[in-house]
Amino acid sequence: MPRVCVFTGKRTHKGNKIRTRGKAKYLGGVGTKTTGISRREFKANIQRVRAVVGGKIVRIKVSAKAIHSGLVVKPKRRTWKKEAVAA
Repeated sequence: MPRVCVFTGKRTHKGNKIRTRGKAKYLGGVGTKTTGISRREFKANIQRVRAVVGGKIVRIKVSAKAIHSGLVVKPKRRTWKKEAVAA
């Protein structure tokens, strides 16, 4: 199963890692120079959570943003308290 959020569609994206050297102009240098560029991946913060979907409890992959924004409905917690037996 891919690393994709069910609700927002966030996924892994490709980009570049840029290595530089030198002192910035505003700090009194002659400017920074690029010394290397390599490919990298930007990974979304994907979590595997138990959620209520269509009345059933299922495990789904969602982004942290979806959890914080309230798109995910989590199931009720069990209390495990002993019931008082009626005499």
